[in-house]
Amino acid sequence: MRQIGPEHIDVIFTALERQIGVMKGEQIGLIVCGGTALAALDLVLRTTKDVDVLGKVEVSENNGLVLHAMKELPDWLEKAAEKVGRDFDLPEDWLNLGPAAQMETGLPNGFEQRLKESRFGEYLTIYYISREDQIHFKLYASLDRAGYHTEDLFALNPSEGEIESAAKWVLTQDVSEGFFLILRSFLKEHGYDDIAARI
Repeated sequence: MRQIGPEHIDVIFTALERQIGVMKGEQIGLIVCGGTALAALDLVLRTTKDVDVLGKVEVSENNGLVLHAMKELPDWLEKAAEKVGRDFDLPEDWLNLGPAAQMETGLPNGFEQRLKESRFGEYLTIYYISREDQIHFKLYASLDRAGYHTEDLFALNPSEGEIESAAKWVLTQDVSEGFFLILRSFLKEHGYDDIAARI
């Protein structure tokens, strides 16, 4: 298995939970975005080569969620992921912090309230980002990398209001005139002329 399909996600995370225990790890909540989150929530059913970790979550005393950026995965989690990767023939960096910088540059308002929790045992809880936040992230990624990001964006069947909200957030990520023009061009290309004129 070199690709992770929707049917593999729970199996892989259950195996990771088990290996965290073997490695004498600690409880951890991981925020997962990208293709894994899309498939896990039945939003877009496609395969992916990795699990994109945005950051980690701690539950406060009043049961609120506190989000934390991660510079690196804990050693015990790296080792647990390596074992699971070997067992399932996954790419070497199948569990990675590729999008982690987004925690520093800013998240959409209300992001943490929309996270979808999935607990896999004593150690591992996964927090999948919501459909609304996927639309924000996928629009942003489409401006830079297009391809499957744009396919994912429109597979989510966003409303005009959702595209406009996402576009306004995207502009907080890069305030340059060049980026603004790229966004307006993308919106016009995909039939959102009114939104392009309003932002």
